[in-house]
Amino acid sequence: MIEEKGGSAQILERLMSSYGVNTQKELAAALGIPANNISGWTQRDNVPGNAIIKCALDTDADLRWLVQGKLAKASYEVSKESLSGAALHAEVMANGGKPVLRRILDAYGFTMQKQLCELLKISSGTVSTWVRRNYFPGDVVVTCALDTGVSLEWLATGKNKANRFDSNSLPEFSQIRKIVKSKLVAGKLIEDGFYYFDSSFISKDIIDPTFIESVTKSWLVDMGQKDISNGRWVINIDGNLDVYDVTRVPGNKISIVGRSSGFECSVSEVIPLGVVVQTLENNI
Repeated sequence: MIEEKGGSAQILERLMSSYGVNTQKELAAALGIPANNISGWTQRDNVPGNAIIKCALDTDADLRWLVQGKLAKASYEVSKESLSGAALHAEVMANGGKPVLRRILDAYGFTMQKQLCELLKISSGTVSTWVRRNYFPGDVVVTCALDTGVSLEWLATGKNKANRFDSNSLPEFSQIRKIVKSKLVAGKLIEDGFYYFDSSFISKDIIDPTFIESVTKSWLVDMGQKDISNGRWVINIDGNLDVYDVTRVPGNKISIVGRSSGFECSVSEVIPLGVVVQTLENNI
C-alpha cells in the first residue's frame, strides 16, 4: 500500500474538499471505511495512498493536488459533464465552508488562513463563519479565480481535473511564472497581488523577481541582489524607498541620482533592496 506521510491534516481537508463534505465522518462514508480509521490516520500523521487514489478516481480530482496541494496552471475549459441551472446551483452551494476554503488557500499557495485574510483585508472571524455555517463565499471565489487564473468551475465545485494548459499547444520553453507585484507609494512598498509572465521573459539569473509600480513607471527588480554596484537600484534611505541610479566612486562611496536630486554618500549609509533589471515607462 502506498502511504503519504506529512501534512495529513491538509491532505484530509483536500479529500473532504473533493468529495464536498465537511466532517471526517462524512469523508469516511464517502470512502466506504469506518470513521475511526481516519482518526487513526490523523494520530499517525499518515494518510494511506489507496484512500487518496480512490478519491482521485471518484471525484476526478488531480492526484498531485490531493497529495501536495499544488495546482497545474488552469485554463477555462469546461468539463463535458458539467451541470447547469438548478443542479449546478445546488452543487455550488453544497461546496461551501471548509471544502471551498481549502481550494482557495491552495489556489493562492497559502498554508494559513491568516495569509488569505491579510491579502483580502478580511477578518479571521469572517473566514471562521464560512466554515461554521458551511457558507459559500461567492465574491471571494470569483476574486480568487481572477487573481490566480485557477478554473472557476474547480474552485466552486472541486471538479474538472483537466483544467490546465495543454503543454503540446505551447512552446517547450514557455512556462507561466508568478511574480509578486508591489506599489511604490510615499516611500513604501505595498504588496498588490501578482503578475504572470512567460518564463522566457524572466532571466534565469534573476534570484528573486518582483514587479514594482509607481504612477509613471514600473520596474522588474531582482530583490535577491544586495551588493550595490553601478546601475539602477531600489534603495532605502532613512526609511524611505525609491528608485535611484547609482555609480560607485573611490573611498567606498556611491553617487546617487534620483528624480529631483543627486548626492554622494558612503555605501553603509543606505540599504539596497534590489537591482532594477528592466524599466517600463507609461507614455499616456
